[in-house]
Amino acid sequence: MDCYLIYIILAFVLSMLSGFLFIPFIIDFCLKRKLYDMPNERKVHHHAIPRLGGVSFIPCMFLAFLLSIYVYNCVTDKVAVGISMWTSSFLASLFMIYVVGVIDDIIGLGPKTKFIVQILAASLLPICNLYINDLYGFCGMHAVPFAIGAPLTVFIIVFINNAINLIDGIDGLSGGLSLISLSGFLYCFGREQVWTYCVLIAGLMGVLCAYLYFNIWGKVEKRRKLFMGDSGSLTLGFILGFLFVKFAMNSTAVMPYRGDSLMIAYTLLIVPCFDVVRVVLVRLRVGQPLFKADKRHIHHKLLRCGLSQHCALVTILLLQLLFVVVNFMLNGLVQVTCIVAIDIAMYTMFNLALDAIIKRKEAQVTCSDL
Repeated sequence: MDCYLIYIILAFVLSMLSGFLFIPFIIDFCLKRKLYDMPNERKVHHHAIPRLGGVSFIPCMFLAFLLSIYVYNCVTDKVAVGISMWTSSFLASLFMIYVVGVIDDIIGLGPKTKFIVQILAASLLPICNLYINDLYGFCGMHAVPFAIGAPLTVFIIVFINNAINLIDGIDGLSGGLSLISLSGFLYCFGREQVWTYCVLIAGLMGVLCAYLYFNIWGKVEKRRKLFMGDSGSLTLGFILGFLFVKFAMNSTAVMPYRGDSLMIAYTLLIVPCFDVVRVVLVRLRVGQPLFKADKRHIHHKLLRCGLSQHCALVTILLLQLLFVVVNFMLNGLVQVTCIVAIDIAMYTMFNLALDAIIKRKEAQVTCSDL
């Protein structure tokens, strides 16, 4: 394990350094071509910001991965990685998502086009026999046949993909939540000694850290701030969706059976996924089109409570970490169905508390106007 840990760290460092070298060139390119994310009434930023930060994710991740594997091969004289059918389908699907994200950031694409491509990309995985085949006792269900598991897998991947994309509303939020999730999956795959995925995840985490530096602390006036755009959020969402399915799938040929696999994978993505469900339910209740953007996401609510962007970011990240701690404490004590019910109750109470604060602040503003 110590040997593999070195290559995981190497992939992280190489990717982060590549990100710090590559991202300034992306910013300069966006400034020259005027590729900006423009402010509007729905968005919280007030300046035109370059939006191609996510373009760096895939090149830096794979560069670090390939260099780390090359070093491993040179040191050990072993072939470290083989290309399986699952890996081939993942790479093909990821390339589709990445290209669509880049095109959308440069010239723009309609939501229906992106949605269709997401479904097609996600469908490649069940075709290659990678799908959710076990619910591990959730609602009393265990083994899942392909006829149900395949469409469920496509739904989960597309859902996670859009969850990460839609929560990308303030500096560092989508990237920060993704970094927490990737850290969890890195630990999980490392625990199961699936080292190839650990190196790949570490490579993505490295460039993500570099991006977050420019996104959170980059100064607009110094022309060093940027957003990830759809090329980044869709890429992160698809990779997290793939890791979710990969880890949750009951495949003893790859990893030993663990009854908490689905619970762990779900826990790492609670906040972005719960946020999308809540927003969709609200839109249905008020009769608003599901794909019409609004300001009902959790970060918007925290901003309405009076928090700054950075305070809202820290609050949401701490909320995600709280779910991780609570669920791991409950793991083994209660069934996964009960854990999900507790999570829903916690998230509901948190949002009700925010609603109460917002209502009180708006009432105070109304009274002061009178």
